[in-house]
Amino acid sequence: MSDLLKHMSTFSSAEEFLDYFLVPYDQSVVHVNRLHILKRFNQYLRATPGTATMDDGTLRGVCKEMLGKAYSDFVNSTAAQEKVFKVFQDTDGKQHITLDSLRTSLSSHH
Repeated sequence: MSDLLKHMSTFSSAEEFLDYFLVPYDQSVVHVNRLHILKRFNQYLRATPGTATMDDGTLRGVCKEMLGKAYSDFVNSTAAQEKVFKVFQDTDGKQHITLDSLRTSLSSHH
């Protein structure tokens, strides 16, 4: 594992990634989309060929570009529209509850 990947594995927040790679960001966007941004960043990296064999300098540039792209996906869009996580892919961002299931749920609380 490269030194860069080892260092990145110590990060615990989206802000740490954004700060490290000097990607400018609006805290209000990150606050509501941090997990989505990191997931999309991971998806972009996995889709980029050759990252496993890149030297740290090259990999750093690719990471900065892919993180910036992942962040920008959520600047003018929503998590439901971007469908990063399975819950949004399955339901198109909407939760479906039938009237019968609601009645059953309510009657079990009495």
